Amino acid sequence: MTTSADLEWFAEARLGMFVHWGLYSLAARHEWVKNREHMTDAQYAPYFDHFDPDRYNPRAWARTAKDAGAGYVVLTAKHHDGFCLWDSKLTDYTSVNTPFGRDAVAEFVEACRAEGLRVGIYYSLIDWHHDGFPVDGTHPQRDDEEFKAATADRDIRDYQRYLHGQVRELLTGYGQIDYLFFDFSYTHRPDYWGGKGAADWDAENLLCLVRALQPGCIVNDRLGIPGDIVTPEQYQPLKPMERDGAPVAWEACQTLNGSWGYDRDNLDVKSSESLIKLLIDGVAKNGNLLLNVGPDGRGRIDRTAQRTFDDIAAWMDDHARSIHGAGAAPWQAPNDARYTLRGDRLYVHLFSWPFKHLHLPGLAGKVRYAQLMSDASELVPLHIDPNRQAQNTLMGGLPDGTLTLQLPVQRPETPVPVIELFLTETP
Repeated sequence: MTTSADLEWFAEARLGMFVHWGLYSLAARHEWVKNREHMTDAQYAPYFDHFDPDRYNPRAWARTAKDAGAGYVVLTAKHHDGFCLWDSKLTDYTSVNTPFGRDAVAEFVEACRAEGLRVGIYYSLIDWHHDGFPVDGTHPQRDDEEFKAATADRDIRDYQRYLHGQVRELLTGYGQIDYLFFDFSYTHRPDYWGGKGAADWDAENLLCLVRALQPGCIVNDRLGIPGDIVTPEQYQPLKPMERDGAPVAWEACQTLNGSWGYDRDNLDVKSSESLIKLLIDGVAKNGNLLLNVGPDGRGRIDRTAQRTFDDIAAWMDDHARSIHGAGAAPWQAPNDARYTLRGDRLYVHLFSWPFKHLHLPGLAGKVRYAQLMSDASELVPLHIDPNRQAQNTLMGGLPDGTLTLQLPVQRPETPVPVIELFLTETP
């Protein structure tokens, strides 16, 4: 395990950008296209033969992430199809051997560092291209009886050596790697996926390898053994996450439209407002948001994704200090609101705008000043003493200890208005 100090940058960041990009981006119909359409290697080969992303500019990706307030970016160095975006010496199935002819990981790492972002690498534990990976429930040719018979003698230990070797390459060839995102173990569905888990990856030794090569690198929880953080995917926890009864750092992995890779005809896009609320809700529960983009076959972030990140950037421009380094508060927020706490500042994120008054139980006498973050305009408590300390009000049958703030009738023009409360002391 890493020490708590290794997670300080992670908790400070709170927002990261996930980038799913590879051969499937040319197919433009989901990153699992090879699986979904039961493609053979030969049928998938045209994407390798035509991979030439002439607009690949990872510096532009990094700027988009940084502008939105993200502190790190995670790139799919190898997804399930086995294609490698770096110059691996263990296979020819790499970006260097396509018409593109370059080490995309090297350029990505350099771009992130140039923008002051932490570097994350995604590596798939499964591999539909490697000739040592046993056919299982995820394999594109899982229903091809002839293929299964011809590959029945595959030994996962042959693939283990390849897997460990590639992880060694990624952790020794590019300087400091801040975050290694493994994907995925199947222990939750042994009946369908084939039962692969920690033993198949030699997970304990693999994690020891990571610790030896990069002691400060954060590792997620998908090796089939505990890692440094928990990574719920496409769902939002109801409360701060725990492992064995103890708080654990976590990160919700979310897409814009349900697909991770570029999916040209998928228009089921989440609104920017809903994603900002998702980020806030996660921080209020001591978690991060890893929000995905799937660049197209030419290497560009599509316009819809770019607009979404631009909208997040506009909101973060006024409200970043309610997110970065913030976490859960010890008080229950009002209905349709979320609290985040950073030091002696309590932030009230209003998912809906109350009419004239905002009641905050338990905060009377604990707030010395209140303001809207959008314009730093003061919000006056309904009752204050000569020292401007908030006092309790019993109007409307409110419980003792309730602080009531007077709000303007018109809500600020922002997806989620935020009130900044300066506390009398740090909780």
